Amino acid sequence: MISAHSRFHAVRTRLETYDPGTGWRLWLYEFLLFGFKQGWACLFGALMLALLLSTHLFYPSGAPLHRYDFLTLAAIAIQAAMLAFRLETWREARVILIFHVVGTVMELFKTQAGSWNYPEASVLHIGAVPLFSGFMYAAVGSYIARVWRIFDFRFSRYPPRWATWLLAAAVYVNFFAHHWTLDIRYGLFAATGLLFWRTRVHFRNWRAHRWMPLLVGFGLVALFIWLAENIGTFARAWSYPGQEDGWEMVGLAKLGSWYLLMIISFVLVAAVQKARAPGAQPNG
Repeated sequence: MISAHSRFHAVRTRLETYDPGTGWRLWLYEFLLFGFKQGWACLFGALMLALLLSTHLFYPSGAPLHRYDFLTLAAIAIQAAMLAFRLETWREARVILIFHVVGTVMELFKTQAGSWNYPEASVLHIGAVPLFSGFMYAAVGSYIARVWRIFDFRFSRYPPRWATWLLAAAVYVNFFAHHWTLDIRYGLFAATGLLFWRTRVHFRNWRAHRWMPLLVGFGLVALFIWLAENIGTFARAWSYPGQEDGWEMVGLAKLGSWYLLMIISFVLVAAVQKARAPGAQPNG
């Protein structure tokens, strides 16, 4: 029988039961443990970013395999290895598959609409979208699913599930519809605030659960995705209008887009991981 836990589960258990003492030793240990757990949750995305940068800097121009196709095959290999070595659970892999499909559909539309483009050639593509791009969305889903489990997320004052699904659907539709109709993103920001303003996410770093407003968590993750997006465009993995003649930072307005994407991401993961209340049984 295949274990539902990743290999990190035993490591995490030992780290959480270790007693570093009190005072500054405990503070330092919790700080380092938080960084280690976050790094582990980011593993898939960090490996993808490393691939984007390294191939941009060192991939041979005359190679028989296009760089984009190499990235696609490398992403598949990373995913397969993480499952084979139980660095990731099958439940998390299902989330990644959902994100890959959702992201690829959006990419097909957005590239056709001219929102961004992929400047290099590839064989493994659908339309103008190389297949590795779906893994960039999958990296977001991978992070949320993994951090949910690693920090044993619980939620207080969580809104009705039907309302979160309705909001996520509206956000996804607006990503397409605003090209023809009114962009309602400000209304979606307001709806997100009304729906989640009382919701707290409780996370366990060492032994006790701490909490933060869930809206703050959305914002922090969106900020880090925006930073990762700047790395991706610097590596010429894709380009926005205005970046054709040289790299420039992605505009801060994109933070809003990523914040809204967080709603879709969070709701999809919640469908698999379940939003447990404080005091419920631990996540697997």
